[in-house]
Amino acid sequence: METSIILSGFGGQGALFAGQLLAYAAMDNGYYVTWLPSYGPEMRGGTAHCTVIISDEPVGASVVAQPDIAIIFNGPSFEKYEPLVKPGGLLIVNSSICSEHTKRTDLDGVYVPANEIAEEFGSSKMMNMAALGAMIARRPILALDAIVQSLLDHLPNDKSHLLDNNLAVLRKGYELGSGLLV
Repeated sequence: METSIILSGFGGQGALFAGQLLAYAAMDNGYYVTWLPSYGPEMRGGTAHCTVIISDEPVGASVVAQPDIAIIFNGPSFEKYEPLVKPGGLLIVNSSICSEHTKRTDLDGVYVPANEIAEEFGSSKMMNMAALGAMIARRPILALDAIVQSLLDHLPNDKSHLLDNNLAVLRKGYELGSGLLV
């Protein structure tokens, strides 16, 4: 099993942290992992994306031309990565700020109002957790509990006051992705 995931959005939307969290969860559960971040010098407000590869065998290269999964946080990222997702792949879109819908019939498109979900629990800055939860529900490459444990283990100390809310946003995204919420 090898799964490649691209997470992409504006700097400050948490694409890099969500990818890092996913990588930690996979590593902590015995998988081989690569995490390759990329961001412009602007940081907050500029573009940011990362590639995560999770495999049960050593990973040969960390560069991915066609990801199995793309988690998209904004319109420019949709335009860039939607055409690249492999046929049969998964496209998670933050429908709060990205109104585009895929016209492709060869992939699974999931539209998550990630900002709104996060705002229910105090801050739109947690929107990355809603999208990550939806991804895990649609493609259970890791158990939700593995992501929860990774968040418990790796949330920075200066964000620890947001732990319960991040967990709630993650779970709500998971419920939405699995079809439990309508």
